[in-house]
Amino acid sequence: MKLSRLLASVLHGLFRTVRPAPSQPGQGAHAAALTPAGRLILVKLRYAPGWRLPGGGRAKGESLEEAALRELREEIGMQTYGAVKSSAVPGVLIVRDVRYRPHRWSWEVEAVCEASLDALPPDLSPRARRWLRQIAAQI
Repeated sequence: MKLSRLLASVLHGLFRTVRPAPSQPGQGAHAAALTPAGRLILVKLRYAPGWRLPGGGRAKGESLEEAALRELREEIGMQTYGAVKSSAVPGVLIVRDVRYRPHRWSWEVEAVCEASLDALPPDLSPRARRWLRQIAAQI
């Protein structure tokens, strides 16, 4: 394991003790974020393997849309976006026309990429792959 990944994993664990993960399923917020060209934006986290949909926990009282948009700003540097709609997967929104500028460096996000929906990375996380199959007709 690379030192940066190990350090990020330790820091992530410490952060989770201060701000625990949601205790109930469905309290997370993720986004199938699409560029104006229709490409899917994915993130690679320092503490978990594979490419994933941007997202994370939802604070008490925070709506799904507020949390998903906050996570997009934090993880990919989202600057503007178009339509936001729900998907067939609870906790996952579809966000269109996302314009972003990735941060130069982040404790959490190692890399950001764009992928064609018909040519997803082979190391896409199983959960992201399952979610994308479930919402493919909506994208």
